[in-house]
Amino acid sequence: MDQLSAMRAFVRVVETGNFTRAARSLDMSKTTVTNMVQNLEGHLKAKLLNRTTRQVAVTTEGALYYERAAQFLADLDELDGSISSSQAQPSGRLRVEMAGAFADLIVIPSLCDFYCRYPQISLDIGVGDRLVDYIAENVDCALRAGTPTDQSLIARKVGEMSLKTYASPGFIEMFGMPEHPRDLEARFFSVGYLNAQAGKVLPMEFRRGEETLEITPRYAVSVNDSRSYVAAALSGMGVVQAPQFMVRDAVERGELVEVITEWQRDPMPLYIVYPRTRHLGNRVRVFVDWLVRLLKETSGSDAPPARAMSAGKKQRVTAAPTPVVVAAE
Repeated sequence: MDQLSAMRAFVRVVETGNFTRAARSLDMSKTTVTNMVQNLEGHLKAKLLNRTTRQVAVTTEGALYYERAAQFLADLDELDGSISSSQAQPSGRLRVEMAGAFADLIVIPSLCDFYCRYPQISLDIGVGDRLVDYIAENVDCALRAGTPTDQSLIARKVGEMSLKTYASPGFIEMFGMPEHPRDLEARFFSVGYLNAQAGKVLPMEFRRGEETLEITPRYAVSVNDSRSYVAAALSGMGVVQAPQFMVRDAVERGELVEVITEWQRDPMPLYIVYPRTRHLGNRVRVFVDWLVRLLKETSGSDAPPARAMSAGKKQRVTAAPTPVVVAAE
């Protein structure tokens, strides 16, 4: 028995929840994965999984073995990666998730550069602002806006995103010009941004000096995709707080107008996140480093990146314009 391969198969069954998904993610047959786990149980003389026709449940012994095995495999992969990274070009498939705006406006237009640097990496990019099951879907990492709350994920801050408040000229002509954040609770409609994980519309945040406000917007429509969010604002459905890089062209064409200008919103952090049970392999490392450089170029700034997050302090690049600001580790 190849104990290491059997251990990997068992760990993947636990993480994905069944043998079928585990086999698919390992590019093996279900029968092969089943036999490997059975051989591992025979070797250990312990039952690791309880199998029924509908589900797979981890036994007490299996849970203990999984915890140690997952850490062992992560450490082993990290060790192998630290040695091989200086010896060979990163290769293989990399599954990345990101919002459509980042994909369409920032990442995809620059992918030829990434391919020229790393021709042996094949990128699978999932596009959308949806809730992702990183293990079951075999996702290596994701680019996400906002501070992560999922404790099962490791997060690296890679930048910040500048947001402002906008409305279309048609909306302003019909309803007037909002001048204070509280107007969005009483007199004006906004476009709601629906957080898929929380299942509710996100609040709007405002700052003026030391004064901060969090507004629950009135809305006639809410969406859970950033491109649809801006499209709704362009159609006159309400006020939005949108990233500058997404609306720059619309503002220059006069299709959106900044409103409530005395109040600003704090920049939104950008993170690369990945599961704790998945080590930061070479493919992910080079993609993240490339993405940090790309975001720095997008910001239009020649200033150095911010200090490492481990320093415990935020630092922003302040050159204008700054739609995206880099905070590299």
